[in-house]
Amino acid sequence: MSLQAMTYIVVGFTFALYIGIAIWARAGSTKDFYVAGGGVNPVANGMATAADWMSAASFISMAGLIAFMGYGGSVFLMGWTGGYVLLAMLLAPYLRKFGKFTVPEFIGDRYYSKAARIVAVVCLIVASVTYVIGQMKGIGVAFSRFLEVDYDIGLSIGMGIVFIYAVMGGMKGITYTQIAQYCVLILAYTIPAIFISLSLTGNPIPQLGLGSTMAGTDVFLLDRLDQVLRDLGFLEYTTNVRLSLTNMFMYTMSLMIGTAGLPHVIIRFFTVPKVKDARSSAGWALVFIAILYTTAPSVAAMARLNLIETIEPTPGEYMVYDERPDWIRNWEATGLLAFEDKNNDGRIVYSADAETNEMTKVDRDIMVLANPEIAGLPNWVIALVAAGGLAAALSTAAGLLLAISSAISHDLLKGVFKPEITEKQELLASRIAMAGAILLAGYLGFNPPDFAAGTVALAFGLAASSIFPALMMGIFYKRMNKEGAIAGMIAGLGVTLFYVFQHKGIMFIASTAFLGDLSPNWFLGIEPNAFGAVGAIVNFAVAFVVAKLTAAPPKEIMDLVEHIRVPAGAGAASAH
Repeated sequence: MSLQAMTYIVVGFTFALYIGIAIWARAGSTKDFYVAGGGVNPVANGMATAADWMSAASFISMAGLIAFMGYGGSVFLMGWTGGYVLLAMLLAPYLRKFGKFTVPEFIGDRYYSKAARIVAVVCLIVASVTYVIGQMKGIGVAFSRFLEVDYDIGLSIGMGIVFIYAVMGGMKGITYTQIAQYCVLILAYTIPAIFISLSLTGNPIPQLGLGSTMAGTDVFLLDRLDQVLRDLGFLEYTTNVRLSLTNMFMYTMSLMIGTAGLPHVIIRFFTVPKVKDARSSAGWALVFIAILYTTAPSVAAMARLNLIETIEPTPGEYMVYDERPDWIRNWEATGLLAFEDKNNDGRIVYSADAETNEMTKVDRDIMVLANPEIAGLPNWVIALVAAGGLAAALSTAAGLLLAISSAISHDLLKGVFKPEITEKQELLASRIAMAGAILLAGYLGFNPPDFAAGTVALAFGLAASSIFPALMMGIFYKRMNKEGAIAGMIAGLGVTLFYVFQHKGIMFIASTAFLGDLSPNWFLGIEPNAFGAVGAIVNFAVAFVVAKLTAAPPKEIMDLVEHIRVPAGAGAASAH
């Protein structure tokens, strides 16, 4: 069976499964729509959280970036996984104990202010819309190659699928759809990795294969990769720092605290019955996430090695362009891979020297999707990878769109402007807001500013600088008042957006950063995608100063904080 036919069958089956689940789990109330009725099993919620968390950036883009950044790409592994631990330990149980539907609702009640709730909604929408652009880029990339359609057509199909199961099912439909999507994406990620690891090293476990010797030799895989990169003039894979150690630290920190501030992940912990279940589901989610994240470095290294050795089978002897394999032809058709015969010798010269390099474009986002083709794996494996990439992008897009729509319908409409509307009217408003969010996300997806992971990193920085400090201080600092929280959120988000826009504007900054150019105007050499950590520091500082200069919050608010933070019967919390 041809690759295209196999891909249509596999992807079509998974889409039918998602839509069928949405019909079965149709939301009938606002509680179903926002938090799936609050009765999701912790293990199931952990799996759904993992799918919600592992977006197109994780599945499609992360390994591609690590493949080209090497050690410097570890910021994504450390930042995203470390941030999830931070979320599970410091935020999720307390927010679940608070028992509301959304993050802005917590901020509005904790800081006894509709203004604080509105500011939180603005911060949430800015971060979530930026994040969803990366998912739409992933959907477009996957469709444009594997369904052999134009990028815009593929993105339109993806928008239609999300519209059906997200608008119809709300959080209830999304939760059970995400469980199915996790199963699809984790199989799609690990099966090719097992095949390729076995082929290159003889070890079927990719995590172990990364540190093993090449099959039939005593040369370690990473040593081999470092050598071929040196020969072509590239930086070594195992020692390539991301611009500077300071930048790497701030990038990692930005991703960590951005993770803990992302509303679409936080609201997943409102879907379980009890606080204990929130902790349990966080632990299960970390297990499910770790399966992919520990596999990613192996996928990255093996994909980069296979790419180079396909183009240069023997040292100094490059591939004849007219004899190039089908995978190069296929990806050239998408425009994400490009060749220019600069010396007119008919061969593909690939090197770090811009003047002689003839692979003029190798989009990082294609590496995971192209990896099975490069390795010559069966068509069913390639089709499964396509389905997995789409599952990852669609699952996170749905979660983000729900966060955006609930912020508009529940926090702005019901919570601030029209509190008298009925539950039926609120549910209708939620669905209308969801449809509008999908249209906006699709429009931005047609004009993506960067690699999926680059855009997503920027979204994490925005969440880190605005939402995370407000949540942390709301839980652990009883003296924090509404004036401090509002001033902190505005200052943190404002300074981060200013820094991003200052460097060539938001539509170009991520790609500038990923080219590795160190702008002389960067603060302490910190690239814009990593600036969220600085924005968070500004947020904390401004909030503390303003809180000290203004009146303390009411006693009932301090009692609320103590109730959230301290288990029943554990005694009084220490005063601040």
